[in-house]
Formats: sequence, structure tokens, C-alpha cells
Amino acid sequence: MHFITSLPVWALLLLLFLFTALAMTGPFLVRRCISLQQLRTNNEVAGFKFAVIGVLYAVLLAFVVIITWERFYDAEKALAREAGSAATIYRLSIGLDETTAAAVRADLSAYLKSVLADDWPAMAVGVTTQVLSDLYAALVHYRPADLHDSDLQKDLLSELDEMTRSRRERLVMAEGTVPSAIWFVLFLGAALTISFTFFFGAHSVIAQSLMTGALAAIIFSSILVITAIDRPYTGAVMVSKESIRAVLADLPGAP
Repeated sequence: MHFITSLPVWALLLLLFLFTALAMTGPFLVRRCISLQQLRTNNEVAGFKFAVIGVLYAVLLAFVVIITWERFYDAEKALAREAGSAATIYRLSIGLDETTAAAVRADLSAYLKSVLADDWPAMAVGVTTQVLSDLYAALVHYRPADLHDSDLQKDLLSELDEMTRSRRERLVMAEGTVPSAIWFVLFLGAALTISFTFFFGAHSVIAQSLMTGALAAIIFSSILVITAIDRPYTGAVMVSKESIRAVLADLPGAP
């Protein structure tokens, strides 16, 4: 599903219109093979079965939409925490000696730049892991001269740990929320639910086609929402980078 979730919004909308148009041709194709009278005899039984199928699929679809949106919101919060911890580290570094403070700020600036340059395009971990290790090394190897410096080092390491946890959470959520099995069920359920409407015997096949199109549009719109936000950092709808950019802009020498 990586290919679909990485498509731009205009491509997803195009797929929505194409699948909806394809679904609207279904009643015409079925009516060419099965007479209206034969379809009408099954309307009552088909109606009960369609109600059960529709409710079950609607519950699944709504559940996936809600879970995906909550994960997208969590992704925004994870990035905000990461940016907040980075800003705190920058401000606390003022209390360190000049050499250590310069090293911490340089490593922090390199880390934030690598987040924007490397993590966002592909969520790669190679560069940012090394830069983060350099930042840890600068703080761990710092030798406090008094109790004030010791407390400052403790606070800095605490914020760095929080930034690392937020980063790990961000990388995990970047892989997507919906597993492959759920994607299969979503598309299979959509196909079954929509195709079920082909076998109703409405007097006007055009009216039946329009009703099928409306149902297909609603279903595919929901799937489009799931697809757009499933990968919050690399999908069609992405979490904003502004929180990281804002912290980077405060650092000396930042572009």
C-alpha cells in the first residue's frame, strides 16, 4: 500500500472519480444479463442482506477512519514534543561552558537539519542516528564543575531522552497505521457492498446507477481519507514541519 498512500491528493481524487464511474456502470451491465422481473423478485430478500452487509462494513470503515485520524493527531503531538525538547535543550545550553555549549548547539542544529532533509523524504534513520549520538556524547562527556552544572546536565539529558523517545515514536508512526490485512478487508468490503446494489430491480436503471454512484462515492471518499492520512509524515496529507523549522530558525547560523 506504500504506492497508494504516497500518491498526491489530486491523484487520489482522480482514483475516486474513476472508481465511482466504474461502479455506476455495474447496474447497466447486470441489467443486460438479468431481466428486471428477475431482479425484482429478489428485492425483499436482497434488501435484508444488504442492510446487514452495509452495517457491518460501515462499522469497520468508521473504526478505521477514527483510528487513523487519532494516529495522525498523535503524530502531530510527537513532532511537537520533539521540537519542544529541542528548543529546551538549546535554551538550557546557555548554562554550559562556552566550548560545550557551542558543541551542543552545533549538534542540535545538525540534528534538526537532518530531520528536515533526510527524515521527511523517506524517514531514513542513518544520518539522524549518528547526529543524535554526537549530541548524547557532548552531554554525557561533560564534567560538571559544581552542583549547578550537575543539575543542568541532568535536565539536558532528560530533555534529550524525551526528544529521542518522540523521534522513535515519529519513525514508527511514519510506517503507517493500517496493516495489510485491514486494507484487504476494506477494499473487499467496498467491492462486495457496492456490487450488491447491482442486483436490485429498480424500475429506472439510470436512477439505480445514480444511487450506486452515491454509495460508491461515500465509501471511496472514506477510503481516500484513510489513504491520505495513513502515513502522517510522507503521505498526501502530512504533518507540518513548522515546529522543527521554528526551532531551527532560533539557532545561531541557521538558514
